[in-house]
Amino acid sequence: MYIKKVIIENFKCFEGKFPLDLNKHFNILVGDNESGKSTILEAIHLVLSGWIYGKYLGTELTQSLFNSNVIKKYLDSVNEKKPLPPPQILIELFFEIEDDADKAFFTGNANSERLNECGVQFKISFNEKYKNEYATLIKSGDEVASLPIEYYEFSWASFAQQDMTPKRIPFKSALIDSSNTRYQNGSDVYISRIIRDLLSDEHIVKISQAHRKLKDSFAGNDAVKEINKELKQKHISDKKVELSVDLSTKTAWETSLTTYLDDIPFNCAGRGEQSLVKTKLALSHTKTQESNILLLEEPENHLSYSKLNKLMDYIKNANENKQIIVSTHSSFVANKLGLESLILLNTDKATAKRNQARITDLAEETRRYFEKLAGYDTLRLILSRKAILVEGPSDELIMQKAYLKNKGKLPIADEVDVISVGKSFLRFLEIAEKIKKPIIIVTDNDGNFQNNVIKKYKSYDKCETVKIFADQRDSLKTMEPQMVEANKGQLPLLREVLDIKETFYPTEADISNYMQDNKTECALKIFETKKDIKFPQYIIDAISWDYVQK
Repeated sequence: MYIKKVIIENFKCFEGKFPLDLNKHFNILVGDNESGKSTILEAIHLVLSGWIYGKYLGTELTQSLFNSNVIKKYLDSVNEKKPLPPPQILIELFFEIEDDADKAFFTGNANSERLNECGVQFKISFNEKYKNEYATLIKSGDEVASLPIEYYEFSWASFAQQDMTPKRIPFKSALIDSSNTRYQNGSDVYISRIIRDLLSDEHIVKISQAHRKLKDSFAGNDAVKEINKELKQKHISDKKVELSVDLSTKTAWETSLTTYLDDIPFNCAGRGEQSLVKTKLALSHTKTQESNILLLEEPENHLSYSKLNKLMDYIKNANENKQIIVSTHSSFVANKLGLESLILLNTDKATAKRNQARITDLAEETRRYFEKLAGYDTLRLILSRKAILVEGPSDELIMQKAYLKNKGKLPIADEVDVISVGKSFLRFLEIAEKIKKPIIIVTDNDGNFQNNVIKKYKSYDKCETVKIFADQRDSLKTMEPQMVEANKGQLPLLREVLDIKETFYPTEADISNYMQDNKTECALKIFETKKDIKFPQYIIDAISWDYVQK
């Protein structure tokens, strides 16, 4: 039982209809800031729970939930006396359900796709009972500066056109955002709710009874009696004023009792530990007839490398009946959970609308490679506008300096990321080809240009988004002798930059050997110098290349 598809329309950053297919188990949402990752999590949680921003939607129904461009178009149309219909928010979840009774209740064609599917439709829309009052507002001629949200309502209905509430949906969602913890009366609201869900009805009754007894115990305390007596004598009100324990609701214990970790209140524990506890509680949900949807907002926040590794291992080994949707900026998280589950969210700069790309059908060897060696910066490649891949840190410094000299700014200012990937060029190329990411390989020929460059990358000859650059001369195996060759007309200047003397390094070969023995140190000096150092032509060509879509 899982959510196989979500459609979001006019909700926050999503203008118009945005469909997103989901995997049965893991889904990793990546993208730039404001690309819509958090909004997708919020949309799913809103439909399944009726809650947003940690509160019930009824108290949070504001214009800010609507896409700003949609609101602007609507307000412009009204003020230009050509009013469009009031905009609506639509969120649809398409289910895969095994239970026949539930499947029948949710199956029909009352969805935006007009397909006979199993799912639920959630709307925030204009309430027709206010149409006369709304018509009067429109005809008044007054300028309308905001969405008339007071005329709006929200509702749930199955695809079989059965009105309902979230309680009827056979899914429970847990939205965990470690960067934003909400407290109520000193207790973490989420932790109270998830612990309540983990408890049996019998245990909840026992806790409620024990909590209720606190009132009698508190009121019977001599100090409290004395204080209440004094309050009565103050004549604050005609009614009796006294201190007591709040027992006004059946679930009062959830907000007045506090969870402790090693004798420390939960809200005082470290954020990383809070995130771990919340996630583990959500994954260990025991209600057998419910399938948990775990929504994780940037789980890497507040976690050390070892703690994050522990959390990812726990998630990987979670119950197979759990569907997990994670938003992240961490390559470690993406690599560990599996790049084949990655969904890249982009914003079209021309239209400001969101679109998506996926890494599918990665070779099993590549998938396992990045999972086992999760420290590789795969998301730097995926999220850049263009990437330049080099072998090591010294090559990275040289490329950065050459770009700075050629264009007057570092590559990152152009959203170009120079990434050191060791010998893993082909692994990264496989990812880049899947998502059509422009990528440049700047590599050594290691003394055999034909074998180590031409043959090695032959399968990418016809890939328009991939370009390979290397020195074709076998005698110049690596970047160090290539740099010496490029500056052979100004060896004194090169020695000055490297802070070496001609007495000890008189020839080009001597300088080249010194640079190869001190790769990173020499590259750092070249990067920091203000002298006019020259660079090999193939590096200049690499910097100048850009992918132009035909």
